[in-house]
Amino acid sequence: MKNNNARKIKTVFLAISITLLSVHNHYAQQIESGLNSIHSHELLAVVDLLSSSDFDGRLSGSEGYNKAASFVAERFTKLGLKPAGEEEYFQYLNVEYNKIDTPSVFYFLNEKRKHHYNLGEDYVFRGFTGSADFRSPVVFCGYGISRPDIGFDEYENINVEDKIVLVFKQNPPWKINDTEWGNDSPREKSRVAFEHGAKGILFVSSPNDKWLHVPIGSVAHGEGEQIEDFPQLHISTESADDFIATTGYSIVECQERIDRTQKPFSFLTGNQAGIKVNAKYVKSAKTMNVVGMLEGNDLELKDEYLIIGAHLDHVGSQAGLLFPGANDNASGSAGVLEIAEAFMLADLKPRRSILFVLFASEEQGLYGSEHFVENLNINSEYITAMFNLDCIGYGDSIQIGNGKSSPELWNIVNKIDEENSNLMVNDTWSGGGADATPFHKIGIPCLYFVSKFSYDHLHQTTDTPETLNPKIFENIVKLAYLTAREIGAGIYIKETVIN
Repeated sequence: MKNNNARKIKTVFLAISITLLSVHNHYAQQIESGLNSIHSHELLAVVDLLSSSDFDGRLSGSEGYNKAASFVAERFTKLGLKPAGEEEYFQYLNVEYNKIDTPSVFYFLNEKRKHHYNLGEDYVFRGFTGSADFRSPVVFCGYGISRPDIGFDEYENINVEDKIVLVFKQNPPWKINDTEWGNDSPREKSRVAFEHGAKGILFVSSPNDKWLHVPIGSVAHGEGEQIEDFPQLHISTESADDFIATTGYSIVECQERIDRTQKPFSFLTGNQAGIKVNAKYVKSAKTMNVVGMLEGNDLELKDEYLIIGAHLDHVGSQAGLLFPGANDNASGSAGVLEIAEAFMLADLKPRRSILFVLFASEEQGLYGSEHFVENLNINSEYITAMFNLDCIGYGDSIQIGNGKSSPELWNIVNKIDEENSNLMVNDTWSGGGADATPFHKIGIPCLYFVSKFSYDHLHQTTDTPETLNPKIFENIVKLAYLTAREIGAGIYIKETVIN
């Protein structure tokens, strides 16, 4: 009798084990069906499309960006994601917009010679340049700072009336009496020059700094009113040297002198610059985030959310010069679409709900993600985590940000990487970063997915699909997907963010 009972118990346990094994195998197969759908060639196909001239650099407020947003909405529809915007998939906001059209002219002039510069190589216009058609003398004004309250005014002993000022784009790396310099945005430096009577401004990257020195496309301009007839250019250090050299100095020597003495060193260069630019400014242009939802299949956990996002926008084009933005951030946008498709192909759906979001206007100042966070139609307490994919296609390894802010979440992704591609580095940071920042600020744990050494072509015309690393690109998207599966399954309990 005991033997019969033992056999029955053994049979029951065996049946339970077989059932659990079957469930586990089914779950694993469903993960694999989604995982195996992620391919570098599909990711690159989306990047090719979004970074093409058809989308005109995807500047928020432009027709090119609207076209990109419509493409994403169509993909969401085909995948069967539930619309989660205020109007289908779209969540609208308004941003400043400036279209820089032809012609584009910038030249050096003195009594001995005239030299025309090449757009994209020797100079670019700032994204919020004003229109102009004139030539004027050029004056060097150091860092372009006017702070008489702390005894440092680079406009004090120089007449810049009706002239073009040449200034360093950054503020000094040192301080006067430990006082902060304040706003160093291009708009602020332009305002200071304008209020001193200048007609235009030439920015040059500080040549002795470690950051990028080449002219880059940028719409990060700062707050304030637009001066619509005030041209603003970012020029190369070589071009800046042309204007400085006739005085016996170089731009490097000028920075070294100001930094050494911590005193203004402003002077007339004796040369002129000619500028012609046609800019059409719109103070409030309509743009949109694109939001789709995959509803969780658990009665309780479906009211909790994982957000997977990337910014769709880039810095546009100017006078026919295209900034493709393949890595920044067509790569992250393609990654979000590919992860959404992987979830839809896997029959086993997540227990938690997932919001897939393509943000507008990151390049201008995180306006899309800030608008999303400020207008949440769900309680932020029910947002378990946010993944941000930004510049994930170029480089040689994987870096995950916010390990210091959300260490438990970071440990999960690190373990998954160790069991798979093993391409993740230990370097991390805290505080969000880019579109993760607004989420971090309201206490949502974040992971920032980025490829290491990702910025060689940042905001340049060379940020093209051909420069991307297919292996890194595919593996970082797979890592984000596998991590999202674990968070979506409800295993991770939302941790308290460390500030």
